[in-house]
Amino acid sequence: MTAPLTTAERQEHLPALGQTGWGAIPERDAIRKIWKFRSFSEAWGFMSRAALAAEKANHHPEWSNVYNVVDVTLTTHSADGLSMLDIDLARKMDKLAGDTGEVQRDHSEPVECLCKLHHGE
Repeated sequence: MTAPLTTAERQEHLPALGQTGWGAIPERDAIRKIWKFRSFSEAWGFMSRAALAAEKANHHPEWSNVYNVVDVTLTTHSADGLSMLDIDLARKMDKLAGDTGEVQRDHSEPVECLCKLHHGE
């Protein structure tokens, strides 16, 4: 089983992801990011590259696509919340998206609020 993020790991990793547009989902220990690409082809290309990275890591996002918009939620179900698998996949997805997409930032709470969650600590 994958371990949930510790408080120290949350404080170390989540603020930087918040700077790139990842946000907290209210009432869930999960992060979300919404990209708006220039076209369906760009969105699908990003999803294809991200799918390969997710498969390689054996960690799969919750996501949806409508035309040029890709909406991604990351959480680790076996950890009942965020784990390093989510941090690593979020970083990888950010690199794969590059500067091809616009990020919608008004979809959730700031990611920093998840720095305060504890999982049995």
